[in-house]
Amino acid sequence: MDRWLINGVASDSLPVADRGLSYGDGLFETIAVRAGQCRFLAAHFDRLAEGCDRLGIPAPDRQQITDELDQLVAGTEHASAKIIITRGTGPRGYQPPKLCQPTRILGLQTTSPVPDATCGVRVRYCETSISRNPALAGIKTLNRLEQVLARAEWDDAGIAEGLMLNDRREVVCGTMSNLFFTHAGILFTPDLSESGVSGIMRKMTLQVAQSHGVEVRELTVSKADLETADDIFLSNALIGVWPVIELHGQKYQRSDVTKQIMQGLFDMGVIECGI
Repeated sequence: MDRWLINGVASDSLPVADRGLSYGDGLFETIAVRAGQCRFLAAHFDRLAEGCDRLGIPAPDRQQITDELDQLVAGTEHASAKIIITRGTGPRGYQPPKLCQPTRILGLQTTSPVPDATCGVRVRYCETSISRNPALAGIKTLNRLEQVLARAEWDDAGIAEGLMLNDRREVVCGTMSNLFFTHAGILFTPDLSESGVSGIMRKMTLQVAQSHGVEVRELTVSKADLETADDIFLSNALIGVWPVIELHGQKYQRSDVTKQIMQGLFDMGVIECGI
């Protein structure tokens, strides 16, 4: 990151007793910054507040975070901002302190626009599985070791993303993205009640699909479902939407449903390129 604020002070150092370091006891949000503005900030705040509530961490003040982000992103055209909330420092042991003072960490890294990937990306399956845990499903905790191990499985610049399966061999998500596929005019996406992150772009994609009269189904997904899909695409708040042109050697062509959704997202200013 180019710049950090820790509890409102410019710094890049944390106390070694911070539970975010010791136990991954906290949450984070990664936010796209475009033309000096944090995109979809309200949606990020909503997910962060839900995560804090489920972990029993006092949620940060939204206006305070907004003011500090404004300070960080001022004059920045293209960047990635990060909000990290930990439970703060505490005594040794897993038991969380009854009274905690959360640590508030904000970071900003300038980035360059990535090449347009709306023409399609190649994707693989990962051997590393993603755990099932309803208590943590949907929220974005600091525990990302499964994704780290999964992403370490390939070093091929031609592969943009890897899909992760759970112990039942159900396809859940990408290492950094949510998964969608279409079949017979219906939009499908994995159910995230047991694992995965409920992405900001996923939520917007579902809203656009429903507003355009596209039937949406959230369900458990198998490899066989993807083999018979009309097409596949991935999403997150930074990349927008990536149509998949190849998965595990199988080729895909973009469906009319995906074109309709991408155009709808583009018309709303949610993604930077349409069909």
